[in-house]
Amino acid sequence: MTYDAIILGAGGAGLLAAATAGQADARVLVVDHASEAGKKILISGGGRCNFTNLGTEPKCFLSENPHFVKSALKRYSQFDFLALVEAHGIAFHEKTLGQLFCDGSARQIVDMLLAECRRGGVEIRLSAQIGEIGHRDGRFTVGGDSAPNLVVATGGPSIPKMGATGRAYAIAEQFGLSVVTPRPALVPLTLGGEERLFKEISGVACPVVAKVRDVAFAEAALFTHKGLSGPAILQISSYWSPGETIALTVLTDATDHLRAAKRRMPRAHLKAALAEHLPNRLAEALAARIGLTAELGNLSDKALDAAAETLTRLTFRPTGTEGYAKAEVTAGGIDTAELSSKTMEARKVPGLYAIGEAVDVTGWLGGYNFQWAWSSGVAAGRAIGVAKSGRLGLSV
Repeated sequence: MTYDAIILGAGGAGLLAAATAGQADARVLVVDHASEAGKKILISGGGRCNFTNLGTEPKCFLSENPHFVKSALKRYSQFDFLALVEAHGIAFHEKTLGQLFCDGSARQIVDMLLAECRRGGVEIRLSAQIGEIGHRDGRFTVGGDSAPNLVVATGGPSIPKMGATGRAYAIAEQFGLSVVTPRPALVPLTLGGEERLFKEISGVACPVVAKVRDVAFAEAALFTHKGLSGPAILQISSYWSPGETIALTVLTDATDHLRAAKRRMPRAHLKAALAEHLPNRLAEALAARIGLTAELGNLSDKALDAAAETLTRLTFRPTGTEGYAKAEVTAGGIDTAELSSKTMEARKVPGLYAIGEAVDVTGWLGGYNFQWAWSSGVAAGRAIGVAKSGRLGLSV
Protein backbone atom coordinates (compact mmCIF):
# COMPACT_ATOMS: atom_id res chain seq x y z
CA MET A 1 0.00 0.00 0.00
CA THR A 2 1.10 3.57 -0.59
CA TYR A 3 0.63 6.33 1.96
CA ASP A 4 1.60 9.95 2.44
CA ALA A 5 3.17 9.10 5.79
CA ILE A 6 4.06 6.03 7.82
CA ILE A 7 4.35 6.64 11.54
CA LEU A 8 6.31 4.18 13.66
CA GLY A 9 4.81 4.09 17.14
CA ALA A 10 1.23 4.36 18.44
CA GLY A 11 2.07 6.31 21.57
CA GLY A 12 1.01 9.86 22.35
CA ALA A 13 3.36 11.60 19.92
CA GLY A 14 2.69 9.19 17.07
CA LEU A 15 -1.10 9.26 17.43
CA LEU A 16 -1.36 13.04 17.56
CA ALA A 17 1.03 13.41 14.62
CA ALA A 18 -1.10 10.92 12.67
CA ALA A 19 -4.36 12.69 13.54
CA THR A 20 -2.93 16.07 12.57
CA ALA A 21 -1.63 14.90 9.20
CA GLY A 22 -4.71 12.79 8.51
CA GLN A 23 -7.07 15.69 9.10
CA ALA A 24 -5.10 17.63 6.47
CA ASP A 25 -6.01 14.93 3.92
CA ALA A 26 -2.74 13.00 4.19
CA ARG A 27 -3.11 9.23 3.98
CA VAL A 28 -1.45 7.94 7.14
CA LEU A 29 -0.47 4.53 8.46
CA VAL A 30 0.56 4.01 12.10
CA VAL A 31 2.52 0.83 12.85
CA ASP A 32 3.30 -0.50 16.34
CA HIS A 33 4.45 -3.86 17.69
CA ALA A 34 2.24 -3.40 20.78
CA SER A 35 -1.16 -5.05 20.99
CA GLU A 36 -2.80 -1.82 22.12
CA ALA A 37 -2.36 1.85 21.24
CA GLY A 38 -1.18 4.27 23.92
CA LYS A 39 -0.05 1.63 26.43
CA LYS A 40 2.29 4.03 28.22
CA ILE A 41 -0.48 6.61 28.47
CA LEU A 42 -2.75 4.07 30.15
CA ILE A 43 -0.37 3.46 33.06
CA SER A 44 0.63 7.10 33.53
CA GLY A 45 -0.39 9.22 36.48
CA GLY A 46 -1.63 6.27 38.47
CA GLY A 47 -4.02 5.43 35.65
CA ARG A 48 -5.35 8.98 35.34
CA CYS A 49 -2.73 10.42 32.98
CA ASN A 50 -0.97 13.63 33.96
CA PHE A 51 -1.55 14.82 30.40
CA THR A 52 0.10 18.26 30.57
CA ASN A 53 1.26 21.00 32.92
CA LEU A 54 -0.07 24.55 33.02
CA GLY A 55 3.43 25.83 33.75
CA THR A 56 5.06 24.35 30.66
CA GLU A 57 7.87 26.51 29.30
CA PRO A 58 11.25 25.82 27.69
CA LYS A 59 13.18 25.88 30.99
CA CYS A 60 11.32 22.73 32.03
CA PHE A 61 13.18 20.60 29.47
CA LEU A 62 16.70 19.16 29.21
CA SER A 63 18.49 18.93 25.89
CA GLU A 64 21.93 19.45 24.45
CA ASN A 65 20.26 22.43 22.76
CA PRO A 66 17.95 24.02 25.35
CA HIS A 67 16.47 26.34 22.71
CA PHE A 68 15.24 23.53 20.45
CA VAL A 69 11.87 23.10 22.21
CA LYS A 70 10.80 26.73 21.90
CA SER A 71 9.25 26.63 18.44
CA ALA A 72 7.13 23.50 18.90
CA LEU A 73 5.94 24.49 22.40
CA LYS A 74 4.94 27.94 21.19
CA ARG A 75 3.09 26.68 18.13
CA TYR A 76 1.19 23.98 20.04
CA SER A 77 1.08 24.80 23.74
CA GLN A 78 -0.40 23.18 26.82
CA PHE A 79 -3.45 25.38 26.34
CA ASP A 80 -3.97 24.06 22.82
CA PHE A 81 -3.95 20.49 24.08
CA LEU A 82 -6.23 21.47 26.95
CA ALA A 83 -8.69 22.87 24.41
CA LEU A 84 -8.69 19.49 22.67
CA VAL A 85 -9.34 17.72 25.99
CA GLU A 86 -12.23 20.08 26.74
CA ALA A 87 -13.66 19.66 23.25
CA HIS A 88 -13.93 15.93 23.95
CA GLY A 89 -15.72 16.59 27.23
CA ILE A 90 -13.01 15.03 29.38
CA ALA A 91 -13.22 16.21 32.98
CA PHE A 92 -9.91 17.00 34.62
CA HIS A 93 -8.42 18.53 37.74
CA GLU A 94 -5.26 20.35 38.71
CA LYS A 95 -2.95 18.92 41.32
CA THR A 96 0.12 20.62 42.74
CA LEU A 97 2.53 22.56 40.56
CA GLY A 98 0.19 22.90 37.58
CA GLN A 99 -0.22 19.17 36.92
CA LEU A 100 -3.44 18.27 35.08
CA PHE A 101 -5.03 14.82 35.46
CA CYS A 102 -8.18 13.17 34.13
CA ASP A 103 -10.95 12.93 36.71
CA GLY A 104 -11.72 9.52 35.27
CA SER A 105 -9.28 7.27 33.47
CA ALA A 106 -6.20 7.69 31.29
CA ARG A 107 -8.13 5.68 28.70
CA GLN A 108 -10.10 8.84 27.99
CA ILE A 109 -6.94 10.42 26.55
CA VAL A 110 -6.22 7.35 24.40
CA ASP A 111 -9.83 7.25 23.21
CA MET A 112 -9.62 10.95 22.35
CA LEU A 113 -6.47 10.44 20.28
CA LEU A 114 -8.00 7.44 18.50
CA ALA A 115 -11.15 9.45 17.77
CA GLU A 116 -9.03 12.22 16.25
CA CYS A 117 -7.21 9.61 14.16
CA ARG A 118 -10.55 8.27 12.91
CA ARG A 119 -11.54 11.82 11.91
CA GLY A 120 -8.43 11.89 9.77
CA GLY A 121 -8.97 8.43 8.29
CA VAL A 122 -5.76 7.15 9.87
CA GLU A 123 -5.04 3.43 9.58
CA ILE A 124 -3.56 1.92 12.73
CA ARG A 125 -1.85 -1.45 12.53
CA LEU A 126 -1.04 -3.05 15.91
CA SER A 127 0.85 -6.22 16.84
CA ALA A 128 2.93 -5.56 13.74
CA GLN A 129 6.67 -5.99 13.49
CA ILE A 130 8.34 -3.03 11.84
CA GLY A 131 11.10 -5.10 10.25
CA GLU A 132 13.57 -3.53 7.86
CA ILE A 133 13.16 0.03 6.66
CA GLY A 134 14.12 0.90 3.12
CA HIS A 135 14.67 4.24 1.42
CA ARG A 136 14.88 4.72 -2.30
CA ASP A 137 13.85 7.36 -4.84
CA GLY A 138 12.45 9.60 -2.13
CA ARG A 139 10.21 6.95 -0.57
CA PHE A 140 10.48 4.96 2.63
CA THR A 141 9.38 1.35 2.75
CA VAL A 142 8.22 -0.54 5.83
CA GLY A 143 7.30 -4.11 5.00
CA GLY A 144 5.15 -3.94 1.90
CA ASP A 145 4.09 -0.32 2.47
CA SER A 146 5.71 2.88 1.27
CA ALA A 147 5.45 6.63 1.78
CA PRO A 148 7.46 9.78 1.11
CA ASN A 149 7.37 10.56 4.85
CA LEU A 150 8.46 8.41 7.77
CA VAL A 151 7.92 9.54 11.37
CA VAL A 152 9.95 7.91 14.14
CA ALA A 153 7.78 7.96 17.27
CA THR A 154 9.01 4.76 18.91
CA GLY A 155 10.09 6.44 22.16
CA GLY A 156 13.07 5.36 24.24
CA PRO A 157 13.99 2.21 26.20
CA SER A 158 12.44 3.29 29.52
CA ILE A 159 9.91 0.83 31.01
CA PRO A 160 10.93 -2.18 28.88
CA LYS A 161 8.13 -4.28 30.37
CA MET A 162 5.79 -2.14 28.27
CA GLY A 163 7.68 -3.18 25.16
CA ALA A 164 9.91 -0.10 25.00
CA THR A 165 13.07 -0.47 22.90
CA GLY A 166 15.91 1.61 21.50
CA ARG A 167 14.72 1.10 17.91
CA ALA A 168 14.70 4.86 17.30
CA TYR A 169 18.47 4.99 17.71
CA ALA A 170 19.02 2.15 15.25
CA ILE A 171 16.89 4.01 12.70
CA ALA A 172 18.88 7.18 13.35
CA GLU A 173 22.11 5.27 12.77
CA GLN A 174 20.73 3.75 9.57
CA PHE A 175 20.12 7.22 8.15
CA GLY A 176 23.33 8.80 9.46
CA LEU A 177 21.79 10.84 12.28
CA SER A 178 23.82 11.30 15.47
CA VAL A 179 22.43 10.27 18.85
CA VAL A 180 23.09 11.85 22.24
CA THR A 181 23.93 8.94 24.56
CA PRO A 182 20.64 7.72 26.10
CA ARG A 183 20.32 7.25 29.84
CA PRO A 184 17.52 6.63 32.35
CA ALA A 185 15.84 9.81 33.62
CA LEU A 186 13.18 10.54 36.21
CA VAL A 187 14.52 7.47 37.97
CA PRO A 188 15.19 6.42 41.59
CA LEU A 189 18.81 6.58 42.78
CA THR A 190 20.69 3.80 44.56
CA LEU A 191 22.96 4.19 47.58
CA GLY A 192 25.68 1.98 49.00
CA GLY A 193 28.12 1.67 51.89
CA GLU A 194 27.42 3.60 55.05
CA GLU A 195 24.78 5.65 53.24
CA ARG A 196 22.58 2.58 53.53
CA LEU A 197 22.06 3.82 57.09
CA PHE A 198 18.68 4.90 55.80
CA LYS A 199 17.68 1.44 54.60
CA GLU A 200 16.00 0.91 57.96
CA ILE A 201 13.58 3.75 57.27
CA SER A 202 12.44 2.40 53.91
CA GLY A 203 9.01 3.78 53.09
CA VAL A 204 9.45 7.09 54.94
CA ALA A 205 8.78 10.22 52.90
CA CYS A 206 9.13 13.91 53.69
CA PRO A 207 9.37 17.27 51.89
CA VAL A 208 12.95 18.18 50.95
CA VAL A 209 14.95 20.41 48.67
CA ALA A 210 17.13 18.17 46.49
CA LYS A 211 20.11 19.81 44.83
CA VAL A 212 22.88 18.84 42.42
CA ARG A 213 25.27 21.57 41.27
CA ASP A 214 23.05 24.66 40.86
CA VAL A 215 19.82 22.75 40.14
CA ALA A 216 17.30 22.28 42.95
CA PHE A 217 13.78 20.89 43.33
CA ALA A 218 11.53 21.32 46.37
CA GLU A 219 9.23 18.29 46.53
CA ALA A 220 8.93 15.05 48.48
CA ALA A 221 11.71 12.48 48.80
CA LEU A 222 11.14 8.81 49.63
CA PHE A 223 13.71 6.63 51.39
CA THR A 224 13.72 3.11 49.91
CA HIS A 225 15.50 -0.17 50.59
CA LYS A 226 17.73 0.61 47.60
CA GLY A 227 18.28 4.33 48.10
CA LEU A 228 16.24 7.42 47.28
CA SER A 229 13.09 8.03 45.29
CA GLY A 230 10.07 10.33 45.32
CA PRO A 231 9.33 13.37 43.11
CA ALA A 232 12.29 15.49 44.24
CA ILE A 233 14.73 12.66 43.60
CA LEU A 234 13.21 11.72 40.24
CA GLN A 235 13.49 15.35 39.17
CA ILE A 236 17.11 15.73 40.25
CA SER A 237 18.09 12.36 38.74
CA SER A 238 17.74 13.82 35.24
CA TYR A 239 20.53 16.29 36.07
CA TRP A 240 22.74 13.95 38.11
CA SER A 241 25.88 12.37 36.64
CA PRO A 242 27.76 9.37 38.10
CA GLY A 243 30.24 10.45 40.78
CA GLU A 244 28.35 13.58 41.78
CA THR A 245 26.88 14.16 45.22
CA ILE A 246 23.30 15.14 45.92
CA ALA A 247 22.43 17.43 48.82
CA LEU A 248 19.11 17.26 50.62
CA THR A 249 17.67 19.95 52.83
CA VAL A 250 15.39 17.98 55.13
CA LEU A 251 14.65 20.85 57.50
CA THR A 252 14.69 24.47 56.38
CA ASP A 253 15.55 27.10 59.00
CA ALA A 254 17.11 24.26 61.01
CA THR A 255 19.27 26.60 63.11
CA ASP A 256 16.25 28.56 64.32
CA HIS A 257 14.28 25.37 65.01
CA LEU A 258 17.04 23.74 67.07
CA ARG A 259 17.85 26.84 69.12
CA ALA A 260 14.17 27.37 69.83
CA ALA A 261 13.83 23.73 70.90
CA LYS A 262 16.80 24.15 73.24
CA ARG A 263 15.01 27.03 74.97
CA ARG A 264 11.62 25.31 75.13
CA MET A 265 12.66 21.79 76.16
CA PRO A 266 16.24 21.82 77.47
CA ARG A 267 15.97 18.30 78.89
CA ALA A 268 14.87 16.76 75.58
CA HIS A 269 17.25 15.13 73.11
CA LEU A 270 17.89 15.95 69.48
CA LYS A 271 15.50 13.26 68.25
CA ALA A 272 12.59 14.96 70.03
CA ALA A 273 13.44 18.31 68.47
CA LEU A 274 13.60 16.77 65.01
CA ALA A 275 10.40 14.77 65.49
CA GLU A 276 8.50 18.05 65.80
CA HIS A 277 9.08 18.63 62.09
CA LEU A 278 10.00 15.24 60.60
CA PRO A 279 8.59 11.69 60.62
CA ASN A 280 9.65 9.84 63.78
CA ARG A 281 11.72 7.19 62.04
CA LEU A 282 13.57 9.80 60.01
CA ALA A 283 14.14 11.93 63.10
CA GLU A 284 15.66 8.92 64.87
CA ALA A 285 17.93 8.05 61.94
CA LEU A 286 19.13 11.64 61.55
CA ALA A 287 19.79 12.02 65.28
CA ALA A 288 21.88 8.83 65.15
CA ARG A 289 23.78 10.14 62.12
CA ILE A 290 24.50 13.49 63.77
CA GLY A 291 25.57 11.75 66.98
CA LEU A 292 24.70 14.35 69.65
CA THR A 293 23.63 12.34 72.70
CA ALA A 294 23.43 15.03 75.39
CA GLU A 295 20.27 16.87 76.36
CA LEU A 296 19.58 19.95 74.29
CA GLY A 297 20.20 22.24 77.26
CA ASN A 298 23.72 20.87 77.57
CA LEU A 299 24.59 21.38 73.91
CA SER A 300 26.38 24.53 72.79
CA ASP A 301 24.92 26.72 70.09
CA LYS A 302 27.95 25.82 68.00
CA ALA A 303 27.06 22.11 68.24
CA LEU A 304 23.46 22.83 67.34
CA ASP A 305 24.56 24.95 64.40
CA ALA A 306 26.71 22.08 63.13
CA ALA A 307 23.72 19.76 63.43
CA ALA A 308 21.61 22.30 61.53
CA GLU A 309 24.22 22.36 58.76
CA THR A 310 23.79 18.59 58.35
CA LEU A 311 20.02 18.97 58.19
CA THR A 312 20.23 21.65 55.51
CA ARG A 313 22.89 19.84 53.51
CA LEU A 314 22.58 16.11 53.96
CA THR A 315 24.86 14.79 51.23
CA PHE A 316 24.74 11.47 49.38
CA ARG A 317 26.88 10.06 46.60
CA PRO A 318 24.58 7.69 44.68
CA THR A 319 26.09 4.52 43.31
CA GLY A 320 23.78 4.67 40.30
CA THR A 321 20.13 4.52 39.30
CA GLU A 322 17.52 1.78 39.19
CA GLY A 323 17.84 1.82 35.40
CA TYR A 324 15.40 1.83 32.53
CA ALA A 325 13.10 -0.62 34.33
CA LYS A 326 12.16 2.11 36.83
CA ALA A 327 12.83 5.20 34.71
CA GLU A 328 9.78 7.15 33.62
CA VAL A 329 11.56 8.53 30.56
CA THR A 330 14.83 8.39 28.66
CA ALA A 331 17.21 11.35 28.50
CA GLY A 332 19.30 11.76 25.37
CA GLY A 333 18.20 10.43 22.00
CA ILE A 334 18.29 11.62 18.42
CA ASP A 335 20.41 14.77 18.36
CA THR A 336 18.31 17.91 17.93
CA ALA A 337 21.09 19.36 15.75
CA GLU A 338 19.93 16.86 13.13
CA LEU A 339 16.33 18.14 13.14
CA SER A 340 14.32 21.23 12.24
CA SER A 341 12.89 22.71 15.42
CA LYS A 342 9.83 23.85 13.46
CA THR A 343 8.91 20.58 11.73
CA MET A 344 11.00 17.82 13.42
CA GLU A 345 12.23 16.81 9.96
CA ALA A 346 15.79 15.53 9.58
CA ARG A 347 17.92 18.11 7.84
CA LYS A 348 19.93 15.52 5.92
CA VAL A 349 17.09 13.14 5.05
CA PRO A 350 14.00 14.85 3.57
CA GLY A 351 10.78 13.17 4.69
CA LEU A 352 12.28 11.61 7.83
CA TYR A 353 10.91 12.96 11.12
CA ALA A 354 11.62 12.19 14.79
CA ILE A 355 9.27 13.18 17.61
CA GLY A 356 8.55 12.63 21.30
CA GLU A 357 10.87 10.68 23.55
CA ALA A 358 12.94 9.47 20.59
CA VAL A 359 14.48 12.95 20.48
CA ASP A 360 17.05 14.45 22.86
CA VAL A 361 14.40 16.37 24.80
CA THR A 362 13.44 15.37 28.34
CA GLY A 363 10.87 17.15 30.47
CA TRP A 364 10.50 17.52 34.19
CA LEU A 365 8.19 15.24 36.13
CA GLY A 366 4.58 16.44 36.07
CA GLY A 367 3.10 16.29 32.55
CA TYR A 368 5.93 17.99 30.68
CA ASN A 369 6.99 14.93 28.70
CA PHE A 370 3.44 14.41 27.48
CA GLN A 371 3.33 18.04 26.38
CA TRP A 372 6.53 17.51 24.41
CA ALA A 373 4.88 14.49 22.77
CA TRP A 374 1.87 16.60 21.79
CA SER A 375 3.89 19.62 20.61
CA SER A 376 6.46 17.69 18.60
CA GLY A 377 3.81 15.37 17.17
CA VAL A 378 1.70 18.26 15.95
CA ALA A 379 4.79 19.96 14.48
CA ALA A 380 5.55 16.92 12.32
CA GLY A 381 1.91 16.25 11.49
CA ARG A 382 1.37 19.83 10.36
CA ALA A 383 4.47 19.77 8.16
CA ILE A 384 3.23 16.63 6.43
CA GLY A 385 -0.30 18.03 6.15
CA VAL A 386 0.79 21.37 4.71
CA ALA A 387 2.91 19.58 2.13
CA LYS A 388 -0.11 17.46 1.16
CA SER A 389 -2.97 19.98 1.17
CA GLY A 390 -1.72 23.31 2.45
CA ARG A 391 -3.81 22.86 5.63
CA LEU A 392 -2.66 22.48 9.23
CA GLY A 393 -4.90 19.52 10.04
CA LEU A 394 -5.88 19.33 13.70
CA SER A 395 -8.78 21.75 14.10
CA VAL A 396 -8.77 22.18 17.88
